[in-house]
Amino acid sequence: MPRSRLLTGDDWPEAELRAAVLAGELVAVGPCWASPSEPQTVALRAAAVAWALRDPRLIACTVTAAWVWGAVSRPPEPLEVCTPAGLRVRVRAEVRLREVRIEDVDVVRVADLRVSSPGRTVVDLLRTPATVAGGFGGVEATAVHGLLATGAASLTEVLDRLAALGTVPMARQAERRLRAVQAGAAPGVSPR
Repeated sequence: MPRSRLLTGDDWPEAELRAAVLAGELVAVGPCWASPSEPQTVALRAAAVAWALRDPRLIACTVTAAWVWGAVSRPPEPLEVCTPAGLRVRVRAEVRLREVRIEDVDVVRVADLRVSSPGRTVVDLLRTPATVAGGFGGVEATAVHGLLATGAASLTEVLDRLAALGTVPMARQAERRLRAVQAGAAPGVSPR
């Protein structure tokens, strides 16, 4: 991706970039900025996350991956990343890191970013511990719905992945959450 499509704090002071947003000359693309006429593509969002992470070993996951794939309108704060089990890395406070079992087939390279595949992202979101008291968070539900609605992930793939989980933690909860998302139920409410 041509560097000129995305502006960062490395290019201009952040105060000038924010002033350009106020003037309508730039729009935010996650932690970076671009021209308002620049299409918000998967590659552009991936480049913005890659710039913020600066470590090619990190894998964008969960809501961060959903944002890269275009399923949600904003990236989470902090950015959410994972690494394969056993890999030790340091991240800044603006990054939430999880160590997980992840296969190469579950990782896609977009621009300079490694990102969890859409199917893996849906399963991870469905298995995420509750972010609201007693239920599945609205951001996660929106991300799952967006990944399925855009066709980035197929329902068949997600169901196959969930079935393959067997008895791992949160597998049955993930199935209930998927049914609730499909039914359009409010987050935290399982259809009967």
